[in-house]
Amino acid sequence: MIKLEKHKLKRKLVPSENHFLSLTRSIIYQQISTKAGNAINGRFLALFCRRKITPRNLLKLSDKDLRGAGLSGQKVTYLRDLAQKFEDKTFSNSQEHWNRLSDEEVKANLVQVRGIGSWTADMFLIFALNRPNVLPVGDLGIKKGFQKVFKLRKLPDEKRMRKLAKEFEGEHSYLALFLWQSIDDAEEGW
Repeated sequence: MIKLEKHKLKRKLVPSENHFLSLTRSIIYQQISTKAGNAINGRFLALFCRRKITPRNLLKLSDKDLRGAGLSGQKVTYLRDLAQKFEDKTFSNSQEHWNRLSDEEVKANLVQVRGIGSWTADMFLIFALNRPNVLPVGDLGIKKGFQKVFKLRKLPDEKRMRKLAKEFEGEHSYLALFLWQSIDDAEEGW
């Protein structure tokens, strides 16, 4: 049995003040390493040249500029669709709006955006909305964390992860932080 000690977690959950920016970041980091994501995200942010990072300002950027920041054509399409959904008020940047929705309602809303699936929705729920009971079973780091912490021979499937996480019901997001940290610590030689 593992013990979750929230105060010892390196990553802290701090609610996002800009949900649009949180979602752009999630799209940028999809299926790439953290190092590559950091580089591309830095170049993406630099495109705004001290202008506020808003859906309208993103839509004013050319595809060439976005591609020049390192974004694939596909991610450019995803970011434009996301920006349009904020612009046409399909989505709100209001914390109150998102707080009124259940986790499942948030996911149902987000998957309307091209390129946003379960993983991105889970990251938004955990890191932007700070929902306490999200278990991102599609995340490779989570699978590796389960394998390491629970001393499994192979990466677990969703059913196995949910069974192992049962004792942490209500705190799955903190379990996820713990599992990611266990992998980070192993890679850093802790």
